[in-house]
Amino acid sequence: MSTILVTGPTGNVGKHVVSRLAEAGLAVRALVRDPSRARLPAGVEVVRGDLTAPETLEPALRDVEAVFLIWPGFAAETAEPVVAAVAKQARRVVYLSADVAELAEDEEPTLFHQELERLIRRTGMAWTFLRPSGFATNTLGWAGQIRQGVVRWPYGEASRSLIHEEDIAAVAVHVLTSGGHAGAAYVITGPERLTQAEQVRIIGEATGREVRWEELPPETAREELLAAWGDPGFVDGALAAWASFVAAPERVTDTVRRLLGRQPRTFREWAADHVDDFR
Repeated sequence: MSTILVTGPTGNVGKHVVSRLAEAGLAVRALVRDPSRARLPAGVEVVRGDLTAPETLEPALRDVEAVFLIWPGFAAETAEPVVAAVAKQARRVVYLSADVAELAEDEEPTLFHQELERLIRRTGMAWTFLRPSGFATNTLGWAGQIRQGVVRWPYGEASRSLIHEEDIAAVAVHVLTSGGHAGAAYVITGPERLTQAEQVRIIGEATGREVRWEELPPETAREELLAAWGDPGFVDGALAAWASFVAAPERVTDTVRRLLGRQPRTFREWAADHVDDFR
């Protein structure tokens, strides 16, 4: 197999994709903004580049057969030239999208991931979309409150099927290294639904600390999140999503089991893997 280019190779998912590919003895190239700061496995080729600066991508894409694409943030200004550059050099792309990206045939894209998927489809390149549910790693945002013994957050009854980042990476590597996935859009989730309050309890049990949930009014949460995140649209979108999961819990799929031949890791396993991050 020719070279596989991994974008976002130092992030929560990308670092596991790089490690798994390298361990399999495959030719892996990692796209990073600052090679001097990248800490990647031996044998991985590190190339400077930036998806927000498409003109920097040509060296990274040279002689590449496949690209694992993780988009930085939610700004789409440079998406079209980046997708065009990838399609010009690579035969196929595996794009880390999101569960919410699913569209009916007659719908127009309104979300960033939907727009990226449409751009990729139009290239004629072989593509596979990975659409994970909520990332378990997002609960690391509670770490400071976990240490204090109480998590104050809205929508404690929001029910999620959070997925372990290593399961996302395992699916990505499987798709990158095996056939039969062109044109597939895989919704991948954890094996169970848990409310946010249950997630907090499980993290507390994993760390040996009693942690309680305290319901925060959405309007108070909005003020706090605006101060922390700054983007009103992003804050309102997050609050709306959490509210929706109270009445309509996030779905659970069997995709990980079908692709990998095993069940995805539970949230309790994820919490055990990340105990040190909460201490």
